[in-house]
Amino acid sequence: MTLRIRCLLAIAVLLLLSGCSSARYYSQLASGQWQLLNSREPVDALIADPQQPNALRQQLTQAQAARTFATQRLHLPDNQSYRLYANLQRPYVVWNVFATPEFSLTPITHCFPIAGCVAYRGYYSQGGARGEAALARQQGRDVFISGVEAYSTLGWFDDPILNTMLNWGDERLATLIFHELAHQRVYVKDDTAFNESFATFVEQEGTRQWRTHQGLPPLSTQGTQQRDEFVALVLGTRQRLQALYGQPLAAPVMRQRKAELFEQMRSQYRQLRDHQWGGNRRYEAWINSPMNNAKLLPFGLYDQWVPAFAALFKQSGNDWQVFYAEVAQVGQLPLLQRSAALRQWAAAN
Repeated sequence: MTLRIRCLLAIAVLLLLSGCSSARYYSQLASGQWQLLNSREPVDALIADPQQPNALRQQLTQAQAARTFATQRLHLPDNQSYRLYANLQRPYVVWNVFATPEFSLTPITHCFPIAGCVAYRGYYSQGGARGEAALARQQGRDVFISGVEAYSTLGWFDDPILNTMLNWGDERLATLIFHELAHQRVYVKDDTAFNESFATFVEQEGTRQWRTHQGLPPLSTQGTQQRDEFVALVLGTRQRLQALYGQPLAAPVMRQRKAELFEQMRSQYRQLRDHQWGGNRRYEAWINSPMNNAKLLPFGLYDQWVPAFAALFKQSGNDWQVFYAEVAQVGQLPLLQRSAALRQWAAAN
């Protein structure tokens, strides 16, 4: 057993002392991570093994090319992360449970020794996530469960490529590798929006450069524009909800107006779909499923500061190393100063 694993398990044992419900939660975290670590195999060995399915060997070969590109061209960490593979035999590595009060967009946060405070609680089984969600609903909270394809241990362990990362094609696999390695490069404790927006920008710009490296044409501007317009629609709805929740209204009135704002978002979506997107239904399942505050949280977390990081990258002369140094410096600022700097860059983009 390595020193890092011993340290992680020691932390888990200490956390188990905090109560029965906490004990069960941290126990599943420790056992889930342990199972993942024990499932890892070297990618090179799998690629060389003729007994492995050809499709898997081809995917892993392409993934290793993207992994090398990540280090050599994007200046992301050079370690064994994503040079290993683990088949977990399930569709997601974890299921994250997001929760908010009924009339607030402020997430219920959960704090951990290494990652700091984050806006969700992760479970290695879907049943565990559903149980957590049910308890939150009993407390009157808005709840959303999101399956996760990959996560980063922030360099504490060598994170593997997972079977959960292989479902959407070679390019999606490359973007996940770029995103998760970005967390190893810069991570600010207790600021999920900063961390996820930074990693999302690295993923997007890294993918653009990866396509150029392979001699592929740029991604369709139409698809990118549709995504940007959809995100803007959701973030606009978040702003209107935030304004609503600041009003001194009785709960039944607040609840009715909240529902009306969600219906307004659906109506605006249909206008975009039918009149500007040529009937493209790529977001149909999401928009027509039950809606609440918690379901909007990932948009604010993963997209909020992407324009700011894009502006900072341009200001850095499109030089990755200069960019990372600037991001790390901003990350050391107190939260209010950090947010002010990001807002300034976002306005300049």
